[in-house]
Amino acid sequence: MTEISNPHDRFFKDVLSRREAARDFVLYYLPADVAALLDIESLVVSKDSFVDKELREHFSDIIYQVDLKQGDSAYIYLLFEHKSYSDPLIALHLLRYMIKIWEQGVKQGKARPFSPIIPIVVYHGKSKWNAGPDFYALFDLPDGLQVYMPNFRYLLCDLSHCSDEEIKGTVTLRAAFLLLKHIFSDDLSNRLPEILSLLKSLSDKQSGLEYLETILKYLASGTDKVGAEELKNVVTKIFEDKGEHIMPTLAEQWTQQGLQQGLQQGLQQGKLQSVRESVVENLEARFDVVPRSVVKRIDEIEELSLLKILHKKSVVVDSLGQFKEVMARLME
Repeated sequence: MTEISNPHDRFFKDVLSRREAARDFVLYYLPADVAALLDIESLVVSKDSFVDKELREHFSDIIYQVDLKQGDSAYIYLLFEHKSYSDPLIALHLLRYMIKIWEQGVKQGKARPFSPIIPIVVYHGKSKWNAGPDFYALFDLPDGLQVYMPNFRYLLCDLSHCSDEEIKGTVTLRAAFLLLKHIFSDDLSNRLPEILSLLKSLSDKQSGLEYLETILKYLASGTDKVGAEELKNVVTKIFEDKGEHIMPTLAEQWTQQGLQQGLQQGLQQGKLQSVRESVVENLEARFDVVPRSVVKRIDEIEELSLLKILHKKSVVVDSLGQFKEVMARLME
């Protein structure tokens, strides 16, 4: 498995690579008629990843292999878009990764028929999902040409535009998805006590402590909307009844694990990533598709002051060409 650097990516992998969370996701987020075809108890989480190296800053993936009740096997392919805006080429990315999965099967000597793949996009961005639901959406085809084009439909799990009540599953999956849903929200700190309270029933178990640590690390690196002291107070208040049975003291544990420093570093990285994404959102809103080279250049900028200038310029420039000229001058 490739090294994970994006905090949203890391959290997604940590949660959905756990077999119990994977089974829970399949049961609650696949259509009932599709889930009914699967032998959920046979589900296995694969260590393979098919996302291209240059796209790992924006996407991560997980693949499950599961038996069909009729006897064959299938794949469930999750592509997680951890930008705050949707990629209009998502169906093209999915097709490429699905072909890679089938090609891997061929190389391993698996006989036909190919195993079916259920593609699912998991999204938690701030802007509305606006990519078409199938591969045909990338074309403007006369009826006579459709027969010559490949096509498939993907499932969309849009966490950001469903209500909290619609987020289903056991405690661990609900807590994770609620956190992913609200991670970009300005009112994250107000929602955090309710989200973390879901874990109280797990707090006396080792798995619960590990899961709480996973969430704290994600909050440390994935957002700038919750301060270190505020987060410490929230967690202490929620789990105070467990006292020393949960952790020596929250402050001591953070010192021992380096989480306090991680929180401060995470706040800075969260600010940088938030402004980067806002710049790209502005450009996409005004000029539609932003070239990958421009997005990559923006993602490489580590100076907050420079990103803030580019954010202002993204609103007033007349063209992408002009924006690229401004960016080139600022980075000289």
